Amino acid sequence: MELISIAIDGPAAAGKSTVAKQIAKKLGIIYVDTGAMYRALTYQTLQENIDLEDEKAVMEILNKIDIRLAQDKEGQRVFINEKDVTEAVRYPDVTASVSVIAKHPLVRKKMVAAQQELAQDNSVVMDGRDIGSHVLPDADVKIFLIASVTERAKRRFEENRQKGIPADLHTLEKEIEKRDELDSTREASPLVKAEDAVELDTTSLSIDDVTNKILEICQPFIEKLGIR
Repeated sequence: MELISIAIDGPAAAGKSTVAKQIAKKLGIIYVDTGAMYRALTYQTLQENIDLEDEKAVMEILNKIDIRLAQDKEGQRVFINEKDVTEAVRYPDVTASVSVIAKHPLVRKKMVAAQQELAQDNSVVMDGRDIGSHVLPDADVKIFLIASVTERAKRRFEENRQKGIPADLHTLEKEIEKRDELDSTREASPLVKAEDAVELDTTSLSIDDVTNKILEICQPFIEKLGIR
């Protein structure tokens, strides 16, 4: 059975998840939100009051919990030991801390193994920070989304507002700048554009515009697999 793998990378709030969900839905393939996996671990670490910088302690938590992603008609749900934490992992305290958790090499090694396993037997759209460069280096299509910090902060502010999550636009800008720095300078699989990735600036584009551009790039593989 032939498969297709689509890797979508980029900094925080560049539109990766929203676009990836739309593409997966249009193509009828699996969407994998790798960021949600790191968020789930961050959430559990915060719940247990563990030092985020203590990799050994964080790994002890990761080794004792089961993080599961599930698809339903509303989209992707995130579970920790069968507890639905889909909304909880999007709260500001998790968002502000996830880059600290994601920088740990041992954490990334285990997460990447799980992500690669998902792509072995399924056609997938996978988004994150290091999908094209590290997780799926042989992906059929690699996309790197960018957008200005101001635009990304506005998007995150609106997203939080719709979910009833308190947010301040200026604070979000500072947090996004900090996440960019942490993600780009971490030792383990930093945020970097893969050499063969197509870069798309989404600052002035709608979600539908970005989705359509990516589908155009994917068209040769879509035709090969007979996906309508």
